[in-house]
Amino acid sequence: MKLISFSTANAPVRPGILFDDTKTVLDLSPNGFKSTLDVIASGTGNTLATSRLSLEDVKLHAPLPNPPRIFAIGLNYRDHAKESGMEIPTTPVVFFKLATAIIGPGDSIVLPKNSTQPDYEAEFAFVIGKGGYRIPAASWRDHVYGYTIVNDVSARDVQFSSTQWSMSKCFPTFCPLGPAIVTADEIPDPHNLQIGLSIDGEQLQNSNTRELVFNIPALIEYLSSITPLLPGDIISTGTPPGVGLGRNPKRWLKPGETVTVSIEGLGSLTNPVVAEK
Repeated sequence: MKLISFSTANAPVRPGILFDDTKTVLDLSPNGFKSTLDVIASGTGNTLATSRLSLEDVKLHAPLPNPPRIFAIGLNYRDHAKESGMEIPTTPVVFFKLATAIIGPGDSIVLPKNSTQPDYEAEFAFVIGKGGYRIPAASWRDHVYGYTIVNDVSARDVQFSSTQWSMSKCFPTFCPLGPAIVTADEIPDPHNLQIGLSIDGEQLQNSNTRELVFNIPALIEYLSSITPLLPGDIISTGTPPGVGLGRNPKRWLKPGETVTVSIEGLGSLTNPVVAEK
């Protein structure tokens, strides 16, 4: 199942299910769900609603615009740690992105005036379904609702002006998310998915989730050992090598470009880049 947030003309954003084969959307709002967070908190959700729309008649938004939290994991691909000039971590490097940074497919990444080093980061993310505290790694499948795509846009000059990373990741529009949350039952092995990023058709990142330093079970066990995980929490698992920071010369995002993140089984997330006015 592909859980989405969508809207039609003169109507509010509401939750739905996307059917790729028929290019249709099942509206879940008649079932009493006001948002995708409601659907996630309830389990898989009641999918018996009969209101269907053509995909051509709707606008897709970020599939989960109001997560309780967005955990992000740094340096979680070995080659990315090396290209960043940092040691491969022995404990997950955790920072946060704010929900105010979330945008959906097709929305513009706005480059802020107070940063000259905006970077791109393709990331594979998972969404918590059943929450919990001190979850053992072996129980990880009981707690994952599904998977989605994140572009962890980063202002590198802001990032390295401090020892704390979160503020550099939280400018408005710095968290493209989507296009859907693909439920866990459709992804048998999330640790063997191709992940890549291209800008205007040029491939800049290309890897596989099997290269993660800390996989999903390890991250769930570690994070939940410190704070209870909540339904709808997003955990973005880090970026593979090929980011602008690691290139020579360095390669920053520019207005007028179009960025596409693709992950096997999850589709593609495309966003144009513009300058702040």
